[in-house]
Amino acid sequence: MINVLFAAKADRWAAYEPHLKSGLAAAGLTADLRTEFPPEEVDYIIYAPNSAVQDFTPYTRLKAVLNLWAGVESVVGNPTLKAPLARMVDPGMTQGMIEWVVGHVMRHHLGMDRNILRQDGTWEPHIPPLAQNRRVTVLGLGELGSACATKLSQLGFDVAGWSRRPKDVKGVTCLAGEDGLTAALSRADILVLLLPKTPATENLLDAKRLAQMPAGAMIVNPGRGQLIDDEALLATLNSGHIAQATLDVFRIEPLPADHPYWAHPNVTVTPHIASETRTETASQVVVENIRRGEAGEPFLHLVDRAAGY
Repeated sequence: MINVLFAAKADRWAAYEPHLKSGLAAAGLTADLRTEFPPEEVDYIIYAPNSAVQDFTPYTRLKAVLNLWAGVESVVGNPTLKAPLARMVDPGMTQGMIEWVVGHVMRHHLGMDRNILRQDGTWEPHIPPLAQNRRVTVLGLGELGSACATKLSQLGFDVAGWSRRPKDVKGVTCLAGEDGLTAALSRADILVLLLPKTPATENLLDAKRLAQMPAGAMIVNPGRGQLIDDEALLATLNSGHIAQATLDVFRIEPLPADHPYWAHPNVTVTPHIASETRTETASQVVVENIRRGEAGEPFLHLVDRAAGY
């Protein structure tokens, strides 16, 4: 018998339980899936970082922690966690992120905000360039970033992507390292942020790097709020160097009611909705990792503790 602890909020249990149980049965795994176990009897933890489980020391026979979130920044540094940690790479979440990113990139590219018909009857035609003449840069070429960059390339955009380590994505100009970051920013008519939050990425988009972007550039951030120096972004928006920003993630969530982003005419705030883990497809990912663990095969999507993701 495999003992699997589901450690997340109660509403998540109700959503995941049927998919996990049917998936485990379909995989031929004899498992006891519960929200409570004596810690020393647990083989796997299906985990949300905001759950009550924060000390992993009592879980002495733990084989792996299977994260339900794409982000692992709030658990990766936990000194009590010695077992392998797998992040969530959910096909449903990936598709949702593609749709959100493409939608907002297209909105900025086509100038939809300025082309909304005015009540005063003002007629100001604005003809955007074709996609092939619009340069889009994606910072972060993990699962989500690579998928979004690929789709934007397929739509005809001139797409570059940047990552800490060299990557190869078909149809995308791939850049890496500090020099690559400068090149990536300097050609970003539209910049999409899909990096994880790590000490190396916090405030990555500061005043210096914002100044490296073309005048009139636009920013789309569905990644992490901490990637952007908020004061620097507001200053460049006020100066007009950055024309628009669509922000889905913030340092404090919900975004405080008195935050300047709410009232800024060139900022669109969305309430962390770019993409959500889909219970059915995420359950399949979790079950596959349990199957792999029991078969002695490598786990999928293991976190690099040194890199932080």
